[in-house]
Amino acid sequence: MKYFDFNSKVRFIPPYDKTFRPILLSNHVYTESLKQNEAEAVIIALERGKGLISRHETKVFSKKYDKDNEIYIERLLKTLLWIKGGFRVHVCGPKYIVDFLKNAYCIGGSREFDALFMQRIYGEPFEVRYQQLKDMPKQVENPKQIGRNLDGYRIGFDAGGSDRKVSAVVDGQTVYSEEVVWHPKASEDPQYQYDGIMDSMKNAAAKLPRVDAIGISAAGVYIDNEVKAASLFMKVPDDLFESKVKHIFFDIAKQMGDVPFEVANDGDVTALAGAMSLNETGVLGIAMGTSEAGGYVDTKGYITGWLNELAFAPVDYNPDAMKDEWSGDIGCGVKYFSQDGVIKLAKNAGVVFDEDLSPAEKLKVVQKMMIEGSEIAKNIYISIGYYLGYTLAYYAQFYDIKHVLLLGRVTSGQGGDIIVEKAIDVIREEFPRLNKRIKISMPDEKARRVGQSVAAASLPRF
Repeated sequence: MKYFDFNSKVRFIPPYDKTFRPILLSNHVYTESLKQNEAEAVIIALERGKGLISRHETKVFSKKYDKDNEIYIERLLKTLLWIKGGFRVHVCGPKYIVDFLKNAYCIGGSREFDALFMQRIYGEPFEVRYQQLKDMPKQVENPKQIGRNLDGYRIGFDAGGSDRKVSAVVDGQTVYSEEVVWHPKASEDPQYQYDGIMDSMKNAAAKLPRVDAIGISAAGVYIDNEVKAASLFMKVPDDLFESKVKHIFFDIAKQMGDVPFEVANDGDVTALAGAMSLNETGVLGIAMGTSEAGGYVDTKGYITGWLNELAFAPVDYNPDAMKDEWSGDIGCGVKYFSQDGVIKLAKNAGVVFDEDLSPAEKLKVVQKMMIEGSEIAKNIYISIGYYLGYTLAYYAQFYDIKHVLLLGRVTSGQGGDIIVEKAIDVIREEFPRLNKRIKISMPDEKARRVGQSVAAASLPRF
């Protein structure tokens, strides 16, 4: 691996992850080397249904079967799939590159999880197609405006993997909020999730004279309010998922009086919360909690309809990076920008946890260490800040970003301030052009924890 095996060029090395290889730095070495060598164009177009197409153009070395080409193009496609989404990938470029991608993204291939996930979301067989340039589909996007509806008596619900949050909102003002610990990712019976959601809904409804609408923010993929894939239900068997989970929010809305409701990915709601509070556009929202949730409001203030599942987008080329248990892949955002990332770094630093503790409880241990002035805890958050600085520069290759809004349990307390400070250091020193146009911010402590449920309340119209 000529271009993807280096470490010395990383100026900001995470204290507890010294083998971190930011994907963008390696890609820069690769693409700069293309300028001194013979290169070939590669065009990738992702088809995600209803005629929507996202295109991306790049180059690879002309040398056939160059291993670096395969590494670069596979990580690029993985990134595009989880940011944009798609069930059919059209590729114009060297035939061996297309064959390599076909073999990786198929049943039995190294990226089988990704292919099956996309197939499940879009209800179409996943495939990689070789195309001549003249046959490559053109880009077609259809961004939409959602949320920002503040009238009436509303409930906003945020379904996290470690806690669920609900707010009762009257004409845009929060009159009640609560946060309850739960463990949906461990339950095989979706009745557990249903009962927990209903409990929160009823508690909020009790604070209102009536309920006009319900907005729901949840990790996962939701199309037309149906649950397509969600870590909240990761242990639920397929038959129960089909019969009990797909329409769970329809059932809940019916029980709450058959009121209008809207379900959105929690990352998109994070971005929406940022756009509303900042009165800005071009907002990338990142929620660091049980997993990493991403969302984006474009420069016109619209939601793009992309997946924005940044948890599965690669951020690290280190071949020994931590594996994600769900996807089986390594070096992806979920192990860097979540409570799992905190726990990983703490263990690297020699912290020994009681293994009977849940991940959320282990995070609280580190947060308590931070309050007590622990240098170990401080260096954990410094590490995450360095991760974030390099990764935001990578995300900026795919998003037009003016603001980054950070939410979630990992950003609570002093640790969140350190994450922001160190991310800014990386961007200022390593990516000065990006530094001129991007801002990183966090809401106040209360909004960090329940801000998504409030923004979710604004999703439906009635």
